Amino acid sequence: MANTVPIHDFSNVTELNEEQKRQLSELERAQGVASDAGYRIVAPQPTAKLLSGYTIPLVGLGTWKSAKGEVGAAVATALRAGYRHIDCARIYQNEHEVGEALAAVLAEGVVKREEVFITSKLWNTDHDPARVEAACRKSMEDLRVSYLDLYLMHWPVTGTPGPEVQPPLADTWAAMEQLVDKGLVRTIGVSNFSAKKLEALMARARIQPAVNQVEAHPYWRNEELRSWCAARGVHLTAYSPLGSPDSAAVIGRAADVPSPLKDETVAAVAAELGKSPAQVLIRWAVQRGTSVLPKSVNPQRIAANLEVLVGGWQLAPEQVARLDALPVQRRMVDGSFWVDARGPYRSTAELWDE
Repeated sequence: MANTVPIHDFSNVTELNEEQKRQLSELERAQGVASDAGYRIVAPQPTAKLLSGYTIPLVGLGTWKSAKGEVGAAVATALRAGYRHIDCARIYQNEHEVGEALAAVLAEGVVKREEVFITSKLWNTDHDPARVEAACRKSMEDLRVSYLDLYLMHWPVTGTPGPEVQPPLADTWAAMEQLVDKGLVRTIGVSNFSAKKLEALMARARIQPAVNQVEAHPYWRNEELRSWCAARGVHLTAYSPLGSPDSAAVIGRAADVPSPLKDETVAAVAAELGKSPAQVLIRWAVQRGTSVLPKSVNPQRIAANLEVLVGGWQLAPEQVARLDALPVQRRMVDGSFWVDARGPYRSTAELWDE
């Protein structure tokens, strides 16, 4: 018998209005970009609640060491793939290009500004309270935004000679609190702070630090600090979650330092799950309750890093235990570049209060 083709009556179907056409166009464009790069859009993103009342997406795109001419494309790719968290800093010297990419993607309608969590950081030379607002506004100008979701004190360092940090960190923090008062910043926090330094700052703070962004991965679990922060409601964001293998030349670390990306246990867990070592490391961070900032300018890797949120897969408790037992425990970014006999930190132990 010949195949028959059903005939449907479309007489009652109305034409799409302009808003529906726009939404359909956005969806088709976003899905097309995602399909071309071989990844799926992840929305909505899982988030963590901050002391400020706002939420932070758990997986963000790091932009440290992303070269000019590459970082803009990486940001655009990430946002189209479903990332809703971009981590920036003035010292990275690429915020202008990040801002151009962000503005372009917003103009395309792929995402709205209020759906993207943008972080920037106050650099060491801008700790003078009189310089804090200008530094923040410069980052906002370069990023082309009217507010920052999160502004961090990048290091507990100013570069001023002497036995004490000058200006005092509490004075710089008070100036950052004013950024919140003025509506320039929604949430403020710190980066590279030990528990001791953070506790001292919290004792003086009117607005409590909501985030501490520090290095964390299975080769530097930073568990004591993570637990300390969690007990006080301070969210921990993990930078260099893959062990920062490309930072050796930048900060002078020996190139032969072992990397968790090449660890045999990490590779074995990845094989068991049918995932990449990078995905295992990112998933490990997310399951600890931290947000995480993998950096890449490769479209496929950007996509793969976000896919840790797709499909409901997890590391089993036994796999987590194996990663937690890795014997290598050392910082890849140890802050030794801030050690100076003329300054407040004469050793990395003093910097980290160890």
